Amino acid sequence: MQTLVVSDLHLGRAGGDDVLQRAVARGTLIARLRGVDRLVLLGDTVELRHGPARDALVRAESVLRELGGAMAGPGRSIVVVPGNHDHELLAQWHEQRARDGAAPLELEHRVAPEDASWMARSVAAALAPATVEFAYPGVWLRDDVYAMHGHYLDVHSTIPTFERLAAGVTARVAGPVPERAVPDDYERVLAPNYAWSHAIAQRAAPEKSAAGAGSGVRVYQMLAGDGHRPISHRVLARLFPLAVAAVNRAGLGPVRADISGPAMRTAVLAGVGEAASRLDIRAAHIVFGHSHRAGPLPGDDETEWRMDATSLVNTGSWVYEGHFVHGPDGVSPYWAGGAVAVDTDSHVPPRLERLLADVPRDVLRPAGFDDTV
Repeated sequence: MQTLVVSDLHLGRAGGDDVLQRAVARGTLIARLRGVDRLVLLGDTVELRHGPARDALVRAESVLRELGGAMAGPGRSIVVVPGNHDHELLAQWHEQRARDGAAPLELEHRVAPEDASWMARSVAAALAPATVEFAYPGVWLRDDVYAMHGHYLDVHSTIPTFERLAAGVTARVAGPVPERAVPDDYERVLAPNYAWSHAIAQRAAPEKSAAGAGSGVRVYQMLAGDGHRPISHRVLARLFPLAVAAVNRAGLGPVRADISGPAMRTAVLAGVGEAASRLDIRAAHIVFGHSHRAGPLPGDDETEWRMDATSLVNTGSWVYEGHFVHGPDGVSPYWAGGAVAVDTDSHVPPRLERLLADVPRDVLRPAGFDDTV
């Protein structure tokens, strides 16, 4: 049996940069699903921060229907693991757990769509006739492979993104994540910010993103430009280290002013490793998404992708991020179209596949997108 893991599809994004809206990208993934017994959608499957959920679900429906049709049949299934951008898919389930005083979250809970939320039921209906189940906060793919979206790493990241700073604020009020933690400890720090962002999105003006949506990209554009930035951006770039120092003095860090590619990579890997250690995830391999940076790739330092006896694999995303994909087509670590294959009946390590490496950027780039901005 084989499991294919894809993450960060962000279907329904207002900007149209979810590449599965392109026939070539969609056809490539559908073709890869032949012979796959289980498809795991590892978080941020639907973009619920770019406006009302109903609009996002309408935009996502056609792609979900094709995925569901490709995975229909006896013995085949789709597992949806919500991430930070679609955390509200399990809103009803989270609320019910809180009302019932349920036992603490473990590393894997299976949730039927009817118990999750109206949004989850809509996703499951679009994926029909495939068998659909939700899992949270992660899913065991086999006894030595654990998969999670990876949003818990934001608690430990040193990159000053909106979510990292929001987590710092919430931790000051609700208490930090302890050294020996359970998933509820991370939910306590992160879930209020997700709920706030979701509530803002439901009332956003047409085509306006909610707070924090795409903030990391905008910060990177402003501070790591190519030397042709507006004067205002250059001034803000000079002030950025001072702002980071103020954040640390306020006790919301530690964060760093370095947002270079290597710094972001090491911060992500350190954050995942720290979360896995605190949650005591005993797996030989951890598959995650969230950062949109696939790896390990040729040329990467393999030691960075290991924590003690555990190796890390990042799926990458299915979003065209022109500001990160410099260089030849298909080469950037942020190039869309990553997937991880896991052979369920063997102990072969998970394999990263770059399904869209041969698709030129002109095909993946959304209409009207300017890579130079």
